[in-house]
Amino acid sequence: MSDYADFTRTITREIREEGRPVTGFFAGKQVLLLTTTGAKTGEPRTSVVAHTRDGDRIIVVASKSGAPTNPAWFANLTANPIVTIEMDKHVFRARATAAEGAERDRLYAQHASVHPQFNDYPSKTERQIPVVILEPLKD
Repeated sequence: MSDYADFTRTITREIREEGRPVTGFFAGKQVLLLTTTGAKTGEPRTSVVAHTRDGDRIIVVASKSGAPTNPAWFANLTANPIVTIEMDKHVFRARATAAEGAERDRLYAQHASVHPQFNDYPSKTERQIPVVILEPLKD
């Protein structure tokens, strides 16, 4: 891949066609497509994010690899908490809420145990990295 846009297009295609990434860094990892509604634009925005599970809930972490600011998708789901998830060849809606306190800490540690790179992110930033709980909606 020559650039990030190509990289993202490839992962997006693989998730939509195969249900998961099958090539590159994310092959075999727990990754999903998260579509939020733009906080300012109202337009759909799709992001590739790592996930874990906590029972029936899906957990994502707004790490932005330890950058000083949250990823745009976090602002979007804060403004518009109903999101669309694509994973395992399924597309469904979910309600997003930010975890707090001890639950946030537990979920972050659980997420980092599956995705070890997340262990490094807190030391790279002064912000507390948000943990988001996605609860599938019954349509």
